[in-house]
Amino acid sequence: ARYALQNFSLQRILIVDWDVHHGNGTQNSFYEDPQVLYFSTHRYGFFYPGTGGATEVGKGKGEGFTVNVPLPTGASDTDYGNIFEKLLRPIALEYQPQLILVSAGFDTHFNDPLGGMDVSEKGYARMTEILMEIAEATAQGKLVLTLEGGYNVASQTRSVKAVLEELSQASPLEKNDLLEKEKADYPRVEKLLLQLKEIQKPHWKNLG
Repeated sequence: ARYALQNFSLQRILIVDWDVHHGNGTQNSFYEDPQVLYFSTHRYGFFYPGTGGATEVGKGKGEGFTVNVPLPTGASDTDYGNIFEKLLRPIALEYQPQLILVSAGFDTHFNDPLGGMDVSEKGYARMTEILMEIAEATAQGKLVLTLEGGYNVASQTRSVKAVLEELSQASPLEKNDLLEKEKADYPRVEKLLLQLKEIQKPHWKNLG
């Protein structure tokens, strides 16, 4: 992100971190920088590294440009889909990033021995779909994913394949059933989303 800002005349970069661990290093690097919007979904509460509370929103000129989504154990495809659709999308469309970078960890997969989450290949494809739509709307499609965590080789392989197929549109997963389930499951994350919107609303008109 720093290299892109310095070498490609960019003013706004969005970093989306869906790894199960909070990216405390990434957050610290840009906590006072409005040129980078950091959006992190992560397991929270008695889980390493223990950072990434919802009220950590940035500091100084960077206030409002950190969005933390602390999740309980067991967060699912539909939970992540609702968060990306109802929180990330409106913030990102207002921010208008010129480049989107993704910390793509697959340790939220339901087969991962460490993560304790409940995301499937279809969930990763759904998140990728939303990010592609945001990138097309704001950044001329510029979307870069970097492989991060994952402690089950088989599930990580399938998940990476699903994301690559979504990116290439070669054989994207059918997600109509997941979209219907997102609507049905919305109450599970509704309270969290309302809390996060209240915290972030002073910084983003689209959440008003």
